[in-house]
This record gives sequence, C-alpha cells and structure tokens, in this order.
Amino acid sequence: MANVVRAALVQATWTGDTESMVAKHEEHAREAARRGAGIIGFQEVFNAPYFCQVQEPEHYRWAEPVPDGPTVTRMAQLARETGMVIVAPVFEVEQPGFYYNTAAVIDADGTYLGKYRKHHIPQLEGFWEKYYFKPGNLGWPVFDTAVGKVGVYICYDRHFPEGWRQLGLAGAQLVYNPSATHRSLSSHLWQLEQPAAAVANEYFIAAINRVGREEYGDNDFYGTSYFVDPRGRFVGDTAGDKADELLVRDLDFGLIDDVRQQWAFYRDRRPDAYEGLVQP
Repeated sequence: MANVVRAALVQATWTGDTESMVAKHEEHAREAARRGAGIIGFQEVFNAPYFCQVQEPEHYRWAEPVPDGPTVTRMAQLARETGMVIVAPVFEVEQPGFYYNTAAVIDADGTYLGKYRKHHIPQLEGFWEKYYFKPGNLGWPVFDTAVGKVGVYICYDRHFPEGWRQLGLAGAQLVYNPSATHRSLSSHLWQLEQPAAAVANEYFIAAINRVGREEYGDNDFYGTSYFVDPRGRFVGDTAGDKADELLVRDLDFGLIDDVRQQWAFYRDRRPDAYEGLVQP
C-alpha cells in the first residue's frame, strides 16, 4: 500500500430536499475521483438539514436504516462506480424508538464495512440532539479500507479526548470528524481541538463542517473544513466559510511512523495510572 493517500472531504449548503442534496454529494465525489482521490467523507447527517436546531417529531422522517436504507445503498453504488472509500453520515433508525447519529463506512468496491454511532450527544440551544439520538453503543471501530485504517468521530465527540485516543490505540491512520457547528458557539475551538487531537494521537484528521444557514434555526454554519497532519499542521489551505467546497489533499501516512518515533507518546502512556479517569 502506498504511503501517500489522496483524500477528499465535502462541506455543503443544504439544498432543500434529500434527493438534490445526495445528488450534489455524488457530483462532488465524482469530481474527487477524477482528481485521483481514494477516499471521501461528508458532513454530519449529510443528506438532511441540521434539524436538531428544533425539537419536532416531524424530523424523525429523515431517519433510515443503516446499511439497508436508500442513502447508504446509493453510497455503496457510488463507491463501486468511483473506486473510492466513502464515509457517509446519516440519521439512523435501528428499530422504533432506537435512533442514532451514525456514519457508514463503505470500501472502494462498494462493500459496507460497518458504522460508527456518535457517543456524546449534546442538548443545548440550537443543538437539541438528545431529543432525537440515543448515545452510540458500538465503541470506536477502526475500519480496514482500501486506503488504510480509517476511523470516525462525530461533531460534539471532538470535545472529548477519550474517543480520539481509543481510535489511535486501535490503529487509525485517518479519522473523519463530520460536524455541524456555528460561529457564535465554538468557532474559536474549530482550528484548535482537531489539530491538538492529531498531535496527541499522531494521525491525520479530516475536520468537516456544514456551511450556510438553514430553515430550521439561526445557526450560521461556517465551513472552514480542513485536513490536519500528525504534527498539527494544516494540509494545504482550509476551505472557505460561506460556500460549498471540495478539498482534495495528499496525506503522507509515512509521517505517522516518523512522528511516533520522534514523539513517543504511545510508548510513554501510563494506563496503569489512569483508573480514576473512568470513575463516574
């Protein structure tokens, strides 16, 4: 496997309906494939608006099964068509009353590899997620894909270092962090937390944010998505803050070994001393 992986991410404005939103992401994916990308990831609940700005039962209509629902089935077909790994975040219904904020991971041949369910569920103004989602219960899987070992950590999860570390311990080389965050709440953290996590855990992170305003609230999603390397450096420029954007970047996975040899954080961990961290 080549050390250099060409990876892509998409930040997108809401189009108004699922069909056109999915179609827009398909076109971005095809363009990424034309540019040689081997993997692409989309934003949080990419096929829907960020409906968690309100608490209304009508929004359960966005939920679908994973992997057998229409969006993930369509993404599997797209992966086969483009030869890319796809990270597709959606609103999942497992059974009546069991709903999750989920990302499906699909290999480059269209094989469904599994899913990650968001662990940390916020409940605050403009982010009423506990109304819709149960906390994730599948751990922190790392998927063996055509481009390497890939993990997912969703939006609010990024404020909690424990999951980042679990992904590193499981061998992640690249972690996609699909998000929906707005200017007034945590924009000063956006270019701080994921680079710090990339350094602490010594892998690449793809940080994806929605962009624009949507009809269900006042959140101003500010984009500025990016890739960051294990030294905490942006890989190329970040995306803009107002419009759709496709980023395609070359990630040198060889840097992971270099950094782990130079900054021996995994060697110097003290799990024997950390018992108090997991006491309720």
